[in-house]
Amino acid sequence: MKSRIIVVSLFVATFFTSINTVYAETSLSVDKTSTALLITDPQNDFLAESGVAYGLVKDSLKEVGTIAHIDSLFNAAKESNMAVFVSPHIYFPHDNKWEHRGALQKTIHEINMFHVDQANTQIKLEGTGADFLQQYKKYIYDGETTITSPHKIYGPESNDLVLQLRKQGIQTVIVGGMAANLCTDSHMRELVEQGFEVIMVNDAVGAPGKAAYNAALTNYDLIAHAVITTEDAVQLIRK
Repeated sequence: MKSRIIVVSLFVATFFTSINTVYAETSLSVDKTSTALLITDPQNDFLAESGVAYGLVKDSLKEVGTIAHIDSLFNAAKESNMAVFVSPHIYFPHDNKWEHRGALQKTIHEINMFHVDQANTQIKLEGTGADFLQQYKKYIYDGETTITSPHKIYGPESNDLVLQLRKQGIQTVIVGGMAANLCTDSHMRELVEQGFEVIMVNDAVGAPGKAAYNAALTNYDLIAHAVITTEDAVQLIRK
């Protein structure tokens, strides 16, 4: 019985993977007036060598080419006048008062990941782990990108991403960012639940290890409307 369950599970995973592959290669198109690029957590603590979590994800970033691929997505979206959204992960001093945390949340708190010293309209991200990676700032701070309020756990349920997408008439979201199996995966799930069409870019993400990366890809194939490479995403954006 156990072997039959395994076979069925493998069949289902393969079936859905093949559907997404065919969709991505043959029939994928978007209405750019209602499509946005979303990048989750393009921040120093993940992407800069000085970041507190960089050591956990650096091998994945290099193997996948994450940093350069995210840059390519930003660049293509800006050149095509496509809406761009960034959903950052930021913790303020009052977040230290949380009484209940999951295992990873405890670690994030202990190493002060994404921490800044004040929560007001004069937040100083510069030089903190929560700051955006320097090479992305020309895209993020161009006056056109929507920087949402911070999400606090993994998904956008705790920030205003969905509100901002709806208010700007967005229906399709092309997603990349960090980390593949955590915040990026959780954003995908919530956006699908909220009725958006979600396209995941499988090499514009990174994860703490190959197992975590592969787990994210499995979930993308089963949940997203399509899973494509950065090269295909850039072509799609520029059509």
